[in-house]
Amino acid sequence: MRRRSPAALVCAGVLLLAGCAGAAGERAGADGRGRSPAHASSDVRGPDRGDRGGLPPVVDHVRTRDRVVFLTYDDGAERDPRFVGLVRERRLPVSMFLTDSVVGPGYGHFARLRTVGASIQNHTLDHPALRGLPYAGQRAEICGQQHKLRSRFGIRPRLFRPPYGTYDTTTLRAAADCGITAVVLWRASLGTDGHLTYTRGEPGLRPGDIVSVPSGEPASLTLTERTERLLREIRVRGLRVGRLEDYL
Repeated sequence: MRRRSPAALVCAGVLLLAGCAGAAGERAGADGRGRSPAHASSDVRGPDRGDRGGLPPVVDHVRTRDRVVFLTYDDGAERDPRFVGLVRERRLPVSMFLTDSVVGPGYGHFARLRTVGASIQNHTLDHPALRGLPYAGQRAEICGQQHKLRSRFGIRPRLFRPPYGTYDTTTLRAAADCGITAVVLWRASLGTDGHLTYTRGEPGLRPGDIVSVPSGEPASLTLTERTERLLREIRVRGLRVGRLEDYL
């Protein structure tokens, strides 16, 4: 596998939005594309090479020649026991972005996922929209979850996903001070019906795409069923699932 440094990452595409994105899983617009996460207004479209005073890069896509996409799962509300078996059988290097208040007493499920190859990453303590909050509040949310995950799993996550995809420069400062090396958004989102929507660019998975699989809404398909449908789409496009941490 050919690994890339942060200098080769592509920043999340930015739209100047009024207000925050409505949910972590983007809803399709009239053209079948998802809404973009709400970003800091000072950010611009183009590569974020992490050179803004040592702040972590913000990415929704990884520049790579490898034919890989990256599966990321949000919150920790869904605990389908069959999903553990799917990750084990397919050897899926998925990334789980966990929120403490959502996971609650369910950390044991994610410990089992970790033993079969999943990685555990940071999605705040309480899932607030961070943009506009003071530094102390943002730092408490990010560092607080770092401490929780370290106490539960003995790890210090490097990757962070801001709830709803909303962030500002203060978020990046707080994340850096909590040991985060990359802020992870998404170009594609898997809906509860198993269909993909896109936040920018042409629809269709392409190498380097980061896919978000949100939880928290009533789903017509289980997490395992949605993932199996997504894996079929990945295979049809001649792609495979890569380990995000190896590329960031």
